[in-house]
Amino acid sequence: MVVVLVTGAGGRTGQLAYEKLRARAGEFRARGLVRSEASKQKIDQDGSGDVRIGDITKPETLPPAFDGVHSLVILTSAVPKMKPGFNPASGGRPEFYFEEGGTPEEVDWIGQKNQIDAAKDAGVKHVVLVGSMGGTNENHPLNLLGNGKILIWKRKAEKYLSESGLPYTIIRPGGLIDKEGGKRELIVGKDDELLNTSTKSIPREDVAEVCIQALLHEEAKNKAFDLASKAEEEGSPTTDFKSLFSAVTATF
Repeated sequence: MVVVLVTGAGGRTGQLAYEKLRARAGEFRARGLVRSEASKQKIDQDGSGDVRIGDITKPETLPPAFDGVHSLVILTSAVPKMKPGFNPASGGRPEFYFEEGGTPEEVDWIGQKNQIDAAKDAGVKHVVLVGSMGGTNENHPLNLLGNGKILIWKRKAEKYLSESGLPYTIIRPGGLIDKEGGKRELIVGKDDELLNTSTKSIPREDVAEVCIQALLHEEAKNKAFDLASKAEEEGSPTTDFKSLFSAVTATF
């Protein structure tokens, strides 16, 4: 049985990926990694799953979760918080910050580097890393949130993975929306070209599905791509993932 570890399994997209793996119990043995007991209880309420607790910023906590893992899906990300006191009626813009220990440098760079190193030490055969579109533009608005430079740090981790020697798939989705998956035609691109089109977003559930499909198709290995979706009323829902991955030519 192929053991797949999903890190960030307590997050919205991570939980979807973990649940999709559990639904395919004939192909995969799902394992999740979360930071706290509360997150573990949230995704494994009946205790029937395999959810480990660890801190990606503390590499010494990771080896037990990586033991016996064949494939790794990295869905960890720093999350900005809104500073208190914002009043929408004032007409200004909210300000954001990152909690100590949860900055993009700590989570999206150091934390992801720690995971890649742990994967290498554990003999993991395939790493799927979910980043974000926008990384080619240092002045992207997301980099200004809390002055965290989140896309810069994500890009650095992506580069580290691509040069690690591990088989990899780097997925850079557009804006994540909470809509039902499996209803849209998916589009791949490179170098943020999709940001200049009308197809800049994608349901979280579709991102989670592409992560699982990447584990099933050799055509996804050692490739990097941007990912978005058409509107539901446009095109046909993507079901041929082999062709989708075959259309990708970029390695970073």
